[in-house]
Formats: sequence, structure tokens, C-alpha cells
Amino acid sequence: MDSGNLAWVIIATALVLLMTPGVALFYGGLVKAKSVVSMMMMSFGAIGIVAVLWVLFGFSMSSVQSPGTFAGNPFADFGLSTTIADDPTGENTIGVAFGATFAIITVALISGAIADRAKFGSWMIFAGLWATVVYFPVAAWVWGGGWIFNLGSMMFPDSGVEVIDWAGGTAVHINAGAAALALAIVLGKRVGFQKGIQKPHNVPLVMLGGSLLWFGWFGFNAGVTAAPLGADGNLQTGLIVINTMVCPAAAILGWIIVEKLKGGKPTSVGAVSGAVAGLVAITPACAHLEPVWAIVLGVIAGAACALAVELKWKLGYDDSLDVVGVHLVGGFIGTVYLGFFAIDTGLFTGGGLEQLVVQVIGSVATFGYSFIVALILGFAIEKTIGFRIKNEDELAGVDVSVHGEEGYAIVSR
Repeated sequence: MDSGNLAWVIIATALVLLMTPGVALFYGGLVKAKSVVSMMMMSFGAIGIVAVLWVLFGFSMSSVQSPGTFAGNPFADFGLSTTIADDPTGENTIGVAFGATFAIITVALISGAIADRAKFGSWMIFAGLWATVVYFPVAAWVWGGGWIFNLGSMMFPDSGVEVIDWAGGTAVHINAGAAALALAIVLGKRVGFQKGIQKPHNVPLVMLGGSLLWFGWFGFNAGVTAAPLGADGNLQTGLIVINTMVCPAAAILGWIIVEKLKGGKPTSVGAVSGAVAGLVAITPACAHLEPVWAIVLGVIAGAACALAVELKWKLGYDDSLDVVGVHLVGGFIGTVYLGFFAIDTGLFTGGGLEQLVVQVIGSVATFGYSFIVALILGFAIEKTIGFRIKNEDELAGVDVSVHGEEGYAIVSR
């Protein structure tokens, strides 16, 4: 790897790491003022626990030698001792850091479902356990030579079709959304749960967080192309960048049109939520869609997610910040959409049903595994040390009761 491409991977790693503070700001602005510190700390806590576990054994678990292996040996490269010794140029080690940022943000995304009512220590335990038994193995399944990676060749050996998940429709968004749904069920509803229970306490903070997410997402999607520059660069890079721009832009339109039709007013929070929905949807598809189909995907994802966030009121699960409605639904849409419109292999773009079949199987399997394991882990924590704070602490505000801090301390002089 030449110096320019090496520099790009370093920049992409920093961009994706920035996305988790972006999540903290985005989520922090959406909750009530008395919970903003708690909400942000859950994201920063994810950085702390997941980064350490990834270096110790997560990276070792994220690749396998055969499709039938559940996960890699956690002790094969414990603490990256082998990687460091065999990597005099540092190229592979930087790749490890890039992978760590994906693991971190996947865990951080889950926290939005349990805003306003979770114990921080219990969250940290869940984050570490879930990363170990769900994210690290699923990363191996999808990207590290596991069964989802090889599903197409196993089912349709002569088709040349494989599951397409460029940057995490299954491993990141469906994975996190399924766990979010499980934890919302475990922790139950907030006190006074009903439509309109609360409004974002700081809309500019939401917009800032969403903007940082979009900014970092170029590293998220294009960073997977470790060699985007020069004669030996990856020709998909330009397509990835344009799709990462235009799909969320179209999703803004899809979301605010639904808002206008439903409530009469397009909102700024709706616009930024639409952008995030579009970013989620394009994540698995950015390198495999023509821009026109990326625009269509954006409109569909924005509109569908705007409708999906209303499901919690009808079905009775309290997903506080709509992780299910945006990340689970958006991840499913973006991943399955490839079965219809992926370049050369989609049902309507020159292929047959094979691409659609493997996309659906990969999506459903990831959802089922993550949901079941998260449900078990969540209930185990709740029944032992407790996961939810007391109702009186919830009403008083999580920040003071859990962290002893206030997001906005007004000092009279």
C-alpha cells in the first residue's frame, strides 16, 4: 500500500471513530435535558469497552478459516501480538483499528433504545458481552470468511452470486437494531409512555450530531476501499462517494414528505432522521447500485422509516430514540433492495432470484441471532444486578442519579 492509500485508511479510521461522538450528540439532543449526560456516556462507554476488547481478542474472533466455524480463536492473536510482529509497515495494524471503529459504533447505536432508564454499569456489562458473543462472530460470518460470506457459493455454486454487505447492513444496522428491540422489551416502557411523551430538548444538538454522522459516513463506506487512489486504486470509490451523498439526500425528501402528509409540517429532526435512515440503507449497497437506484432507495428508506418509527406506539415496545425504526428497518431495506437492483446481479438489473434469496437469508439470520442473544443477556442482567433504574430516579433525571452531573448547570452570579 502506497503512502497515499495508507493515509486514507488512517483518515477513514478517524472519520468512523468520530461517528460515535456524533451518535452521542444526536442521541443526546433527542432525550430530555436531565438525561443528556447519561445518553452521551453510553456512547463513550461503548468506545471504552469495545475498543479494548477488540484489541485483546475481538479482532481474532472476527475472521475464520472455514464457513462452518462460529468465530475465530480469541487467543490466536491475543492483544495483537502476532499482527504487530508480522506487520513491519503497519498496514495490517491500521486495518485492525479501522475494524474496531465499526464494532464501537454498532454497540453505541443500541443505546438509543433504552434512553432515560438504564443503569450505566449494567449497560457496560451488556455492551462487553454482546460485542463478544454477537458482534465479533457476526463480523466473521459477514466479512471474515464465515457462512454468510460464502452463502452464495454454497447455495448457488455456479451463479457467482454472494451476499452483498459492503459496510454493514447486516453486521452493523440489523445487528444493532435487533439488539435494541430486545433491550426495549427487557427494560420495558418509560414512566408515562405514550405518544408525545417527550420532545428533543436540544434540536441544534441533534442536527450537529446527524451532520457529524454524515461526515464520518464517507469514511465508513469509502474506507472499506483500502486502496482508492492511483492506478491500482479501486474503481468503486467514486460510486461509493456519490451514493453516500445522494441516497441520504433523497431520504431527507422521503421522510419530510411523509411528515408533511401526516402532520402538516416537515421538521428539522425529521430531516436529519431521514438523512440517517438513508445512510443506513446505503451502507450495504453503496458500491453496488447505480446512482439513480441509490436515489430511489433513499426515497423509499426515508419514507418507510418515517412510518416505521410509529410502530412502537401500535405494538407497545418503548424504543426511545427509534433505533428499531431507523436502523433495523433501514438496514433490512438497504440489504434486501440489493436483491432487486444490485449492478449485474439484481433481479431487475440482469440477474435472477439468487441475489435476493441470499440477501434475505443473511438479513433474517443476523436479526434472529442478535435478537435472541440480546434478549437472554438483557434478562440475565436485569434479574441479577438490575438493568433499569428506579422510577423515581427516572423522573428526577438519570444524569444526577447515575452520574452525579448535570448537562446544563446554571450558575447565578
